[in-house]
Amino acid sequence: MSSVETSIAAAQLPRRPDPARVQRIATDADALAAAHTLAAGFAANAAERDRQRMLPWAELDRWSESGLGAITVPREYGGADVSFATLAEVFVILCAADPALGQIPQNHFGVLGVLREIGTPVQKARLYGEALAGHRLGNAGPERRSAAVSTVLQGTTRLRETQDGLRLDGKRFYSTGALFAHRVPARATDDAGRAVQVWVPRDAPGLTVFDDWSSFGQRTTASGSVVFDNVRVDPQDVLPLWQLADRPGLFGPNSQLIQAAIDQGIAEAAVADALAFVRERARPWIDSGLERATDDPYIIADIGRLQIDLHAAREVLLDAGRTLDAIAAAPIDAEASAQASVAVAGAKVLTTRIALEASEKLFELAGSASTRAAHNLDRHWRNARTHTLHDPVRWKLHLLGNYHLNHALPTRHSWN
Repeated sequence: MSSVETSIAAAQLPRRPDPARVQRIATDADALAAAHTLAAGFAANAAERDRQRMLPWAELDRWSESGLGAITVPREYGGADVSFATLAEVFVILCAADPALGQIPQNHFGVLGVLREIGTPVQKARLYGEALAGHRLGNAGPERRSAAVSTVLQGTTRLRETQDGLRLDGKRFYSTGALFAHRVPARATDDAGRAVQVWVPRDAPGLTVFDDWSSFGQRTTASGSVVFDNVRVDPQDVLPLWQLADRPGLFGPNSQLIQAAIDQGIAEAAVADALAFVRERARPWIDSGLERATDDPYIIADIGRLQIDLHAAREVLLDAGRTLDAIAAAPIDAEASAQASVAVAGAKVLTTRIALEASEKLFELAGSASTRAAHNLDRHWRNARTHTLHDPVRWKLHLLGNYHLNHALPTRHSWN
C-alpha cells in the first residue's frame, strides 16, 4: 500500500437499517413516488455537500428505509420487480437532485442484475432478502492500471482455495458505493482461472475501505480504494461470473442504462439552474435594448435548443428502458442481447452530450455572475465531465455503427 493510502484512515462501518423502518415498495408508481420524496430532501443541501465534501451517510440511511434498494428484486422473492424504464426514471429523479448521492446505488442494482442471471435459488433467497431488509451493496471496482492490468476487465485479485477454506486477496479502486455498503461484491479470478464475483460482508476481517477519492466531480460518491487481505469467503457468497460471457443476458445493458440515467439527471439539474438564474439574476446585454435577459432572442433560442436536446435524450433513455423490458419478457438470445446493448448505447450518447452541453451552456446564458463560488454552479459541469468518463462515448458510436453497418454483435460485459 502506498504512503498516501496508509495516511488515510479506514472508513467507518455503515449502520444496519432497522427492519421495522424499511418500507416495502410494491409497484412502479410506488417507486417513482419514493424517488420524488427522497429527491426533494436530497436537493436542499446538494450544493453544500459538494462544496464541503460532506459524505451522505444520513441520506443513504433514508434511501435504505425508503425501500428503493429492493425495487428490482423479482416478485417471487418479495420485490416489486419494476420495469427497466422505471429504474431509469428513478435514477434521473435522484440524480437531478444530487448526482453524486444518486450515483452511489448504481452498483447496488448492477450486482443485483448479476445475481438475477447467475445466482442459485438459495443465493437469491438470501441476498434478495438482505436487499429487502434495506442492506446496501457497493462494489470493489476495477484495479488501477499496471503492468499486469491493462484494461478494466483484467486484475490481480485472487480467490484461493486454502486448507482454511476460500480466501480473497486484492486491491481495487473506483469502488462507488463500497464505503457505505453492507456488502462489497468484487470481481476476482479463482484457482481455475475463471472470473467470479465475491459478495464480501462489509465487516469481514481483512476487508478495508479507504476514502481516498479525490476527483473534482461526483465528489461524495467516495469511489476510492478497497483492499482484501486474506479475507475468509463463504462459498455461498461466490457467483460464477465467467458464465455470463457465454450466456446472452441483460446485465451489461442494465448497468449502462443506469449510467445514462445519471447523466440525464445531471443535465436536467443544469438546465433547471440555467433557467432560474436567467430569470432571477441575469442582465440583458447593453446593445440589446431590452430590459430583461429573458427577452433576449439569442438566449431564448439557446434555451429552446437545450430543451429539444434534453427532451430527446430523456425519451431515447426511456425508450431504451422499454426495449429492455420487451426483451426481458421473452427468452433472450444473442441477437436480443445485442439489441439491448444497441438501445442503451444510443441513450448513452445523447445523455452524455446533453449533460456536457447543458452544464457548460449554463454559464454562457447566465453570465459571469453565475461563476461566483457562492452559487457553486460549476458542480454541474464537474459532475458531468467526471461521470461521462465512466466509459468512452466514442466507443458507443463505434458499437452502433458496427452493428448497423456490419451487424457485429457487441461484446458482453458491464460497459456494453
